[in-house]
Amino acid sequence: MIADTLEIYRRYTGAAFDRIKHYDNMAEMWEARSAEYADLTAIADNGSTYTYRQLAEDVARFRTVLSRHVSAPARVALLAANSYDWVKAFLAIVTLGCTAVALPAHLDAKTVAGTQKLFGFAAIVTDNPEKAARCQDVSVISAAETADTPTGAAACKGSDGVNSCLGYTNVFEQRYMLVLPLTHVFGLIRNLLASLYTGSTLLICRDNKNMFRDAAAFQPTIMVLVPALAEMALTLSKKFGRNMFGNSLHTLICGAANVPQYLVEEYHRMGVALYPGYGLTESANLVSGNPENLSKPGSVGLIYPGIEYKIVDGELWLKGRNMMDGYVGREEPDAYADGWFKTGDLVRMDDDGFLYITGRIKEIIVLPSGENISPAELEAQFNSLAVIQDSQVFEDVDDAGRHFLSLEVVPRATELAKLGDIDREAFIRGELQKINAALPAFSRVNKIVIRSSDFERTPSMKIVRYKKC
Repeated sequence: MIADTLEIYRRYTGAAFDRIKHYDNMAEMWEARSAEYADLTAIADNGSTYTYRQLAEDVARFRTVLSRHVSAPARVALLAANSYDWVKAFLAIVTLGCTAVALPAHLDAKTVAGTQKLFGFAAIVTDNPEKAARCQDVSVISAAETADTPTGAAACKGSDGVNSCLGYTNVFEQRYMLVLPLTHVFGLIRNLLASLYTGSTLLICRDNKNMFRDAAAFQPTIMVLVPALAEMALTLSKKFGRNMFGNSLHTLICGAANVPQYLVEEYHRMGVALYPGYGLTESANLVSGNPENLSKPGSVGLIYPGIEYKIVDGELWLKGRNMMDGYVGREEPDAYADGWFKTGDLVRMDDDGFLYITGRIKEIIVLPSGENISPAELEAQFNSLAVIQDSQVFEDVDDAGRHFLSLEVVPRATELAKLGDIDREAFIRGELQKINAALPAFSRVNKIVIRSSDFERTPSMKIVRYKKC
């Protein structure tokens, strides 16, 4: 089935829709957009600003640097912190027709050498050459290097960023602020490439400890955040009685994890539209977006135009030009079926075509009774309480070896503060038990723990799930 939602998205996007154009590859997109926006500011970083013209020239010169060491379709690692040089190097790598292997900046030399063996990159662009010391037969290139002459772009694969423009009207010539790592597909595609595609300015926040200070000076209009960062900013905004990202912010794109309805509603009260979305690394991030954020806050939205999908036994399967060809360095035969990529995500779709994520296949809990439990579905129920910030449902076992469901929750501090002098723990347990009692008997939790600290999280701020008993 093809998600033919182009006309629907046209209505949501308004006049901005006429400025959206598909490009065959990344090089074509960058050449066209950098010329169109030549005199506008593309990047603000470390106290300096760079126009689209200057960035395009620096990218062309860095292609010359790269061409002295590699040629298409070589793999080139990029190991550096978020910076102008990272952006320049990435664009040069992919527009030379090479594959960029984006490595997290915190990796040590031993791990970098291990990734070289796995991914087989021929060169590494870095701001820390010592981390490449253990790599063998690899050209080490400084991310700050340049050349006197440019090298032209070559045809290449890659997302053109079109889908990031769909679903809201204020999209072109905006001010984005980058706080996510560019090695995360959400930060790379939805933050960097969306900004460049739309002629916007991207402020690179080099240290998230300074993001509110940077926001106060830069006044971003669009932010791209994971829910945990959106939650933190909301808490501080309520505490200090002002939007911590500034009064110019009108749009917040939120994804990479479940987006609580509470965030959509509370940001709306602040005058900010928070749009949940859905994507995967394997899909170049962009699969769906939710333009009906207020009427359907629990949905990840409408499948973007041009993406084929079907739902097989509750699992979402995808096809499309945005999908990856395969995994590098390992075989994953179960990930594909007749050209369809099996996402592993359990979903449902309402009568209007809006998608809802109900869980992950690999997280399904099979109880001794034979019942299948999706922890994410139960967590969504408990997270609907304003007083609950996050939760985790997992399989537990008692001293007698009996298996049951446990629930741990992190209360939302801003909502707790509204409760006054009442017994807060008793109130939270009472609210949770109301939801628990309304669940089918087999899916009710038997133990509730109210945490005083957050869950352990991955680098992308997702909750680390407890291992099954």
